[in-house]
Amino acid sequence: MLDIKWIRENAEALDAALAKRSAEPQAAHLIALDEKRRSVVQSLQDMQSRRNAASKEIGAAMAQKNMELAEKLKAEVAHLKDAMPAAEDAERQVSAELADALSRIPNIPLDDVPVGKDEHDNVVKRVVGEKPGWNHAAKEHYEIGEALGYMDFERAAKLSGARFTVLTGQLAKLERALGQFMLDLHTTEHGYTEVSSPLMVRDEAMYGTGQLPKFAEDLFKTTDGRWLIPTAEVTLTNLVSGEILEQEKLPLRFTALTPSFRSEAGSAGRDTRGMLRQHQFWKCELVSITDAESSIAEHERMTACAEEVLKRLGLHFRTMTLCSGDMGFGARKTYDIEVWLPGQNTYREISSCSVCGDFQARRMNARYRGKDDKGTTFVHTLNGSGVAVGRCLIAVMENYLNEDGSITIPDALLPYMGGLKRIEKAA
Repeated sequence: MLDIKWIRENAEALDAALAKRSAEPQAAHLIALDEKRRSVVQSLQDMQSRRNAASKEIGAAMAQKNMELAEKLKAEVAHLKDAMPAAEDAERQVSAELADALSRIPNIPLDDVPVGKDEHDNVVKRVVGEKPGWNHAAKEHYEIGEALGYMDFERAAKLSGARFTVLTGQLAKLERALGQFMLDLHTTEHGYTEVSSPLMVRDEAMYGTGQLPKFAEDLFKTTDGRWLIPTAEVTLTNLVSGEILEQEKLPLRFTALTPSFRSEAGSAGRDTRGMLRQHQFWKCELVSITDAESSIAEHERMTACAEEVLKRLGLHFRTMTLCSGDMGFGARKTYDIEVWLPGQNTYREISSCSVCGDFQARRMNARYRGKDDKGTTFVHTLNGSGVAVGRCLIAVMENYLNEDGSITIPDALLPYMGGLKRIEKAA
């Protein structure tokens, strides 16, 4: 969430930033709401002040035996008391209206973010590795998985409908190995603390990281009012909600391997074959909590940690700087890591690493205090995939496909595969 004080002082800058995101100007509307709120608050404060003053004047009038004045003042106090609940309701209503309007405004892109409308305007930051050089034909993951006998979409549809997959045997083991490999890498070499956190959260947690109120249709809600997490970013970031942290203990770095649940409301007709876009999938999430001065450097570090997963697996990828029109709601700057999929003959996103500044911290009221500081400052938050397990499984299957249809296990995963070096057709 943006600071209304900043908006009042930087109205043109806000509208210019929204224009970069292809959004309508909002500064005038927000400032008008804030003016209305200030007017109502001032009116309420005036009523409270006059009530308190009149109450004291009643005592003075009684002491002077001026009963007529005392009765007049009592009538005034009674009138103010009767009027104040309506004024308090008006103050709550306009404050809620302003808060709701602010909660729907996206974050301000950093100055070095390329301006553009969509993914076609994203900019290549670096390319790592090379595409596999084969003599045999490439295949898509679902062709490979079904031919091996370890990937079943019909049974998944019988159980749950579209956008679900059943993995069995050696492919199920490979998926589990990938998740464990990522978690071990980030905790033992990259300095992240492993967290096991809930998969269902309250409204406040979804609000804190920006999924609510604007993106409710992208989420699954339980019958008791909780939400299934679309990413462990929600729980890991909200670990510090409402807290004041000590600056010398920052940064905090958290990682979790969890299922993620998404309705894919806006993806009708896209990636309907296979397991590229699912309602349920595993992901290794990375979250950092930093002070205001460290977040930009932490963004580069986090992205490098995610890239290292693909380097260790020997997968070819490129890292893209997202343009202003393609960034997520809460991001100030985002790098997407896109892995090469030979079966599709294209790059597909496998990780997205974003720096959010204090945007989420304001929603969560998460702050820090320096050793010699009297006041507090909002923390900066970052999140990234380290990486999406299902998409990484797809990448391994397609990039390590052999001519006979088997899949060679990457060296980095051998310690997790119980001696298995190749996935072959089920007997």
